[in-house]
Formats: sequence, structure tokens, C-alpha cells
Amino acid sequence: MKHLFSACFLLFSLCLFGQQVNLTLTKGATLKQIFGKIEQQTDLKFAFTDQIDLTQKYAGENIALKGATIKQVLDVLGKNLPYSFAITGNNITVKRVPTPAPGSKKLGSYILSGTVTDDKQETVVAASIHIVETGSWVATDENGKFSVTLPQGDYTLETSYIGLAKTSQKVSLSKNTSINIGMQEDAETLDEIVISQDNKAVNIRKPQMSVNSLTSAEVKKIPVAMGEPDLLKSLMTLPGVTNAGELSSGINVRGGAADQNLVLLDDAPILSDSHMFGFFSVFNADAVKNLDLYKGGIPSKFGGRVSSILDVHQQPGSTDSLRFNGGIGVISSKLLIEGPVQRDKSSFMVAGRTSYAHLFLKLADNSNSAMFYDVNARFNQKVNENNSLHFSGYLGRDKFDIGNNFSSSYGNTMANLKWKHTFSDNLQTALMVFYSDYKFKVSVGSEGLDWDSGIATYGLKYDWQHKVGENFSFNYGLETSYYDFNPGTLTPLSEDSQFNYQQFQKKHALEPSAYLDIEQKITDKLNLRYGVRYSMFYRFGQEEVNMYQNNNPVLYNPTLGIYEEADPIGTISYGRGDKIASFSNFEPRAALSYTLNEDQSFKASYNRMAQYLHIIANTQSPLPLNIWTPSGPYIKPQLLDQYALGYFRNFKNKEYSLETEVFYKNIKNRIDYVDGADIFANEQIETVLLNGKARSYGLEVLFRKNTGPFTGWVSYTLSRAEQKTVGRTPEEPGVANGGWYLSAYDKLHNLNITGSYAFSPKWSFNANFTLQSGRPVTFPNGYFDFGGIKVPNYSERNKDRLPAYHHLDLAATYTPKPNKKKSWQGEWVFSIYNAYGRKNAASITFGANEDSGANEATRLSIFGIIPSVSYNFKF
Repeated sequence: MKHLFSACFLLFSLCLFGQQVNLTLTKGATLKQIFGKIEQQTDLKFAFTDQIDLTQKYAGENIALKGATIKQVLDVLGKNLPYSFAITGNNITVKRVPTPAPGSKKLGSYILSGTVTDDKQETVVAASIHIVETGSWVATDENGKFSVTLPQGDYTLETSYIGLAKTSQKVSLSKNTSINIGMQEDAETLDEIVISQDNKAVNIRKPQMSVNSLTSAEVKKIPVAMGEPDLLKSLMTLPGVTNAGELSSGINVRGGAADQNLVLLDDAPILSDSHMFGFFSVFNADAVKNLDLYKGGIPSKFGGRVSSILDVHQQPGSTDSLRFNGGIGVISSKLLIEGPVQRDKSSFMVAGRTSYAHLFLKLADNSNSAMFYDVNARFNQKVNENNSLHFSGYLGRDKFDIGNNFSSSYGNTMANLKWKHTFSDNLQTALMVFYSDYKFKVSVGSEGLDWDSGIATYGLKYDWQHKVGENFSFNYGLETSYYDFNPGTLTPLSEDSQFNYQQFQKKHALEPSAYLDIEQKITDKLNLRYGVRYSMFYRFGQEEVNMYQNNNPVLYNPTLGIYEEADPIGTISYGRGDKIASFSNFEPRAALSYTLNEDQSFKASYNRMAQYLHIIANTQSPLPLNIWTPSGPYIKPQLLDQYALGYFRNFKNKEYSLETEVFYKNIKNRIDYVDGADIFANEQIETVLLNGKARSYGLEVLFRKNTGPFTGWVSYTLSRAEQKTVGRTPEEPGVANGGWYLSAYDKLHNLNITGSYAFSPKWSFNANFTLQSGRPVTFPNGYFDFGGIKVPNYSERNKDRLPAYHHLDLAATYTPKPNKKKSWQGEWVFSIYNAYGRKNAASITFGANEDSGANEATRLSIFGIIPSVSYNFKF
């Protein structure tokens, strides 16, 4: 069959090229006349953009072609007209050939490279550059740089990016040339709706897939509870992203747990992503510039987690003037200050946010309170043309009190310093050191104790970006992270406390890694990205490690049919710096794109990843008291293999775009818990853990409208997420009798519809509708009477589901004076969360009715209709 297909294709090609044409070329004949004569005598049609002038006249010598092949005709036209001709299928594509620079004797090819920056002198990532004369496009990379090889000649570069004014720049290319393209904030003031190009059209040729991006402007358009823009909630409007429900922290990506996501802020890790138990995310939308969520096809530079990478970047700060912007909301307010330290040389950004709901509780004579605050900072210093320094910082804290009996505080601290050096347009490096920690503290007055726990990370990264010609580039680098784990410190508050001081054993680990990532253009249609990451993990003392009979910390009791904690038979003492356990893994990555034409392509990817850190939690949503723990003698690192295949297409000159993907994930060594596991303050945590595996697979669809007064997207995910933990011996049942069972993160259906409508310069409207399958839960299926006490009997794990989850959110933004040239700009945002009052079930509990004694189920719903109003300003 393959040979038959090849023979047919060859015969078809010979028929096209062998068609004979009689054509007389005379001075003064227009392109339209010449093309028409050729089309009349052949089965071919000319294809070209509106850049081709059909009224242009033939200026060569008169030529009479009789019985000429189509190739001979096109060769003659190419020599006498400033166009190139190529046969593609039944079409003859026509492209303009740039004119030589004045005085040049020979037309050569040269490299045009450059950097795109905004009005804050920050590089612009994924800016689109249209080379008008050739009709081709090029996009800036993660450093805001671009490079393309072109014949000698004059070119017009049109550069566009959402939120920035479109620019046009002339370039004369007679040697290798490097330029800087500066873009300004879009300051359109006409009393009409501005229709601008969005950068959300699919990059057809780039092999990167399974990544979704949002800008700060897009995050602010999506209505959420209490009117506070929320980065994590906005991500859940995209395919493959859910969470455990309202008032839950973390996100679940393609069926993965929240601790399987690596969250980076300016390339440094953030270990907890929410405030107020999931009510807000830790990211202040004003301080965020953009974000990328990698769900699959993850580049080799990222590692350490097996579900996703959330890469968030802060605003760099203005280099030309002092600016302020902020907002006043129902339960929180914020303020951002940015400006130059030395004009066009250095800039800073400081943003603060705080809630004040606890003040209203005090007015109501309520002794309970809950509040948070956070601070973001960024500083940039341009040392010279080739060197720059960048500092980023974050501090966030939550405080929660219930009367005088219970109080807690928790939060993140992060700081990093980066040095960027440019050796040439084709070689740049970035060296970064960072510190990040997460701390949790709780005080229980009735028990007379304080409990402290946390994790601290110290790290170094050294990245190199190397471009070798137009068709080949590679990135490589080193990274190492050192971890200090504090599972818990128990301190009595008084001498009368029933508790004694206890320090649970601290743990220490080192995670070094190296990576190589290559991007290569094989042909005009085929682009590859491939590489490998080699990661290592070392668990160090000082620590006492328990030993168990047969090296088995979990025992199965066949009489009772339950798993039980094994008693240690001894301990091994490791001194400071002694190696307790070590692991290493090769993590290959590969991705490709095959371009069908300028508007559509197929992409495929594979990635293997290792995760050495784990959250010990038996709830679907990580809570502040959940404990991070390293891999070691009894907890193995998780290993992921993920495959993805997608079809991508742009429609109507990139006005619409479609992204479809199917994926399959397989994870080894996924932690599972025995029934009834007690994890809090359990120093022998290995006695309640079993090693299992997980898998997820599904279909994702994202359809966008990118331009015009109405923009938005529809996303749909059909997926399955399962776990399996088999018994270690034939008599052991494992979990759920050793079969596949739904994981807590399974959402069979997930539909989101998000839209924005610019009605006028003063009014804009936004809406978001969400519909999801209810999350899996375990309900009792009966009970038995034990001495007059009703003891429930539960079904298999996660065999039941909560009811379907859905709600509609609406928002309207009113800008009284939309003239962006005014010193003070303000806007009112009116929003309604859960507009039709859906009582979504956060949980369902079972018990006996106090009056009748009959069994009953009670649904707990957190949110009803929540209206809110906020005022945002900048000057």
C-alpha cells in the first residue's frame, strides 16, 4: 500500500509539472492577465496574499513560449519578476522577493535579530513580528528576542502584542543586523471600540504544546467571588484544570494532585498557593505580568513535579516615570507603586494587598477573625549593554482565630537574585540564587500548646540560551536545591500543660539536576524539540530511621481484614551529612509539530518526570497544616510518563483558533493511604502509607475568539483519573480490592465558557459559566448496631459522587473617563458570583434526624449569590 501511494503521488506530481503551456510574454502585460492565461491551460490556480499587486506590469523582453512545461514557465517568470513561484498541490504560491539594497551587486542572505521591549524596558515574550514583504511571521522567545535569516533587501516589520500599540519599522538588510523594537502602552483615545490583535492565536509551527497562557489583563476580566481577581481561579477556565471545589486551595491538572504542581514566581518556587484556606490565591493580579501553565510537553529546564509547571512572572516596574495603581474592594484592598531609580537604567515595583474582614467581625462583637496580607517586590538594574541584575521578593501571611482557644498563622517567604549576561545576540546566560520557605503555626489555648512546622528551600540555577543559526538552538543549564523539613515542633504554653516539648525529627535533602533542551527546524513543515533532564536526590541525616521486620512498616491483619501499623524492631542512627537514601533518574523529553499549511498543524509530545517531594495529606485539598516530606527509605519518588497528540488551527486570519489534544499519563509510586490513616503529628508516617500507581487520560478542546469587541473562549475536557494499589501478597486486598478506583481529582466532564464584550469605551461586560461533574467521594452504604451505637459501613473508596457543580458569574466594568492620557484613571467593577444561586455541594454528611431519629443526608453549601463592587485606579 505504501509503494502504491508513493507511485500515485509521483505520477500526480509528474502530471502537474508535465502540463504544457503556450504563453507569449509582452511588455505591459499585467500579472492578472499572465496568471489568467496559465490557469486557463492547466489545472493549477495561483495563491497569494493581498501584498501581491496584480496590476504590476511585465517589464522583461518579449518571449514566446510554445509547448513549455509549467516549471519552464515559472522559471522565466521568476527571472523577470520580483516574485518567487512554487507548486503546492494544485496551487502555485506567489511570494514577493525583496529588492536588493541600493548599490549591492549580489543578493545574499543575512541574519536579522533583535529584542522587543515595552515602555518599562522589559522584554516582551511571544510578541508577533510580521515581515510584510515575505508574508512570514516570527515570535520572540522567552527572553524577548527573535532571529530570522532573509535575503538582502528592504523590509517592513510590523510588531504586535496584546495591550501594546502596534509598531511598524523599516529595516535595510545588507549585513547581519541586530535591532531593538520598542513598544508603548496602547493609548488609543478615540470614541470608538478599538479592535486589536490578540496574541492568543495558535503558534502553528512551534512544537510546544499543552501550555496555556494568561496575561494580567485577562485575569482581571474573569469575575470571581468578592470581586478580587484571582490567578488560580482564572486558570480553571482552561481545559484540563480543576480543583477540589469552592473554598479549596490548589489546582488539579489533568487528574493530578495539587502537590504535583510546581509553582514558580520569577523562577523561584512557591510552596503554598492560597490565602484563607483557598479563598484567594497568593498572587496579586496587579503585580503579575503574565503566566504560563505547562500541562504536558514540558521543556527540560523544568522538573521536580509530575503534573504541571505554573510559571508566573511579576511586573518589572516602569523605567520612565513614577506610577501608582490600586483597588478598594469589599473585603480587601491593594496598592502598587512602580518607577525608575535611575531613568532608563533601573526600576522598581512594590505591591501590597491586605484583607479587612476581621474588622467587620469585631464590629459585630464576634471574637473570630480571618485576615491575610502579602507584599510583592521587584528591582531591575541595567549595569551595561551586556549585564543586568534582577531582584524579586514575596512575603505573605494568613492569620486565623477562633475565639481565644485557637489561632493559626501561615505563609510563604521568597527572595531571589538573578544576573543576566549577554555574550552575543545568539548566546545569553542567567545565574540565579534563591530562598523560599513555607511556615505553619497553630496555638490551641484549651490544650496549652503551640505547634510549628515548615519547609525551607535554598537554591541555585544557571541557564544558558544558545542559538546556532536560524534552524537550531539549544538551552542547557544546572540547578540544585537544598531542603530543610521541619515536620513539627510541639511547645507547651504553660507548666500545667499536659504536653511536653517535642521536636519531631527534622529532615534534610539535596536535589541537583542538569538539562539540555534542543529546538530544531528540520524542514519548513517539521519542527522538533527534544532534550533530557538528569535529576538526583540525596536524603541526609542527622536522623534516626526506624527498621521493621522484613523492611515492612505496614502490616495486614487477615483476621480483622485491615492494615495496621508495624512496630519498629530497631533504629539506624545517621549523623549530620550522612546519606540515608539516594535516587537518580533520566527524564527524556520530546515534541514535534508538523505543519499542514500556514493555518493548521499536528503536534505530539512525550515527557518523563520525577518528583522527590510529597505532601502527606488524606484530604482532596491541601490544608495549611499538611506536611511536606522527602523521598527516602520507605517513600519512593513518583515517576511520570505522559504522551499527548494534538491538532491546532487558526481561522479567518487568526480571528479564531482551535486547540484539541488527547493525553495519557501514567505515574508510578503514587502514595496511597490505608483506611483510617492518622497522619497528624505521626512521626512514623511510613506505617500508614502504601505505594500505588495512578493514571489519567482524556480529551481537551479549547476554541478561542481572539479579536474584535467580543472575545473569549470555550473549553471542554473529557477525562478520567484513577489510582490503583494492589496487595503485596495474595491475601492482601490493597485499596479497593486492588482494582482501579477513581482518584479524588477525577472530573469526567468539565465545561467553561468565558466571554468579554467591549460595549463602549466606558462599559465592558464579562461572564464565565462553569459546569463540572461532581468530585468522587465515599458514602456509607449502611450501618450496624454495636451496643446501641450505630456504626456506619462505607462503600469502596470514591465509589460515589457529589452532585454536578455549576455556576454563572457576571461582571461589568464602568470607566467614567476612559481617556488614558489623564493623570488619574479610575474604574468601577460590579460583579455577581453564582448569579442564579446554585447551592453547590461542598460535602454531604450522614446522620440521624434529631426529632424523628431517621437517617438523613445533609448537604453543605459554601456560597450562594455573592454581589460585590470594587474601585480600581491608577495615576
